Amino acid sequence: MLTFPRPGLSWLAWVILVPGLLLMRSAPGVRAAGVRGWWFGAGYLMAVLYWTLPNIGPGLVLVAVVFGLLWAAWGAAARWLGSSAVAVIVLPSIWVAIEYARSWPSLGGPWGLLGVSQWSHPTILSLASIGGVWLLSFVLVAANTAIVLAVRPPQRGPWVRAGGILLALLLLAAGPLTYAARTSPPTEKTMRVALVQPGVVHNPPARFSAGERITAQTPPADLIVWGESSVGHAIARTPDIAARLRALAAQAPILVNEDARDAEGRISESAILMNPDGTHQRYVKTRLVPFGEYIPFRSGFGWLSRISRAAGQDRVPGTGATVMTTHGLTLGPLICFESTFPDLGRAVVRRGAQLLVYQSSTSTFQGSWAPPQHASLVAVRAAETGRPAVQAALSGVSTAFDARGRRLAWMDTDRRGSTVVTLHIPPSASRTPYDRLGDYVAYLAALIAAATALAAARGRLAPPR
Repeated sequence: MLTFPRPGLSWLAWVILVPGLLLMRSAPGVRAAGVRGWWFGAGYLMAVLYWTLPNIGPGLVLVAVVFGLLWAAWGAAARWLGSSAVAVIVLPSIWVAIEYARSWPSLGGPWGLLGVSQWSHPTILSLASIGGVWLLSFVLVAANTAIVLAVRPPQRGPWVRAGGILLALLLLAAGPLTYAARTSPPTEKTMRVALVQPGVVHNPPARFSAGERITAQTPPADLIVWGESSVGHAIARTPDIAARLRALAAQAPILVNEDARDAEGRISESAILMNPDGTHQRYVKTRLVPFGEYIPFRSGFGWLSRISRAAGQDRVPGTGATVMTTHGLTLGPLICFESTFPDLGRAVVRRGAQLLVYQSSTSTFQGSWAPPQHASLVAVRAAETGRPAVQAALSGVSTAFDARGRRLAWMDTDRRGSTVVTLHIPPSASRTPYDRLGDYVAYLAALIAAATALAAARGRLAPPR
């Protein structure tokens, strides 16, 4: 938890797993190490998701215990492999396979992936352009494992100790070397994007008016972006709101976010791009927040809405990622929680997006570490896709990063108003290796993890003596 914002001790990620690995290696047996791994995973999830407690109440404990079980395999493998050099490949592979498994939308979402801890280091973040956040996590766990081999080598080994130290240093250098070897994406044009942040305003009409007032005072821009839930009325059924938005769009295209019921009483969230000519384009949020926007298996867990702020009604998801065009720019709109998913950023880029635009609202979690953690994800998505990425957050953090994940703007939760950033927009055809190859690191990790489990089950991988 300390490796993520606010504490921001990202360097700890290179060593923070060492105590846990040593604890599992010292277990009296493989089964005991698996149990220790389970509780390690549960504790990890409790720490990175603590801010969801108001929304899901005791459901957080259930989530941590159930999904923490995935780490039992990691703990068992740490004990089984002992000081074998193959642990440097197998343990990171199991970790990445776990992260990939819990990133499936039906299982919740990938909040708190270890690789995201390096969001503030563009040189290390460059690895994401090669293999996504999965490669970052793999390298971090491999470095921790190499340190463990150096700290507790087998009887035969000063050479193993030296090798572990050397390998950890090489892994640390992998990011900067990649950054130096890769060139910045080409620039097709530059654009000025304004991010509007009115703060916590619970009354929908007052919230809209605050965004309207800030926008009118914002310096000239080529695109204006409002945060999630910035419009609390159905625009198509509210002529006054529609007219006011068209007036604002006369100065520049404006991307707003509609959070309202339709004529049939269903709720969804939509990013709506209003153009100066009065036309608009719409994207409906596809990946919903478990418990916050819907309750998984509501028939069994619906009672949580009576004792916490869990969703009283399931929202209606969209049908998939899309892109929007305006003034010669193709942008990929995504909403809030969707910034946690690497595949969505890649999906809009493959559809031609030159800019990633996220709309967010974490007003429920003001005062926690959730807003800066959420904003840090935008840096990773930018580095993965080789696209500049911005986030307009209703109550902060609004932020912007260039195509290599370098920070350009950061409006924290205590600020109100707008910020305008100049972005270098790459051609639609520009692609990073991750854009082209996708989640191959996660697939290889899952294959290695499965092969290790099969070898152990068949007795071809002997436990340490």
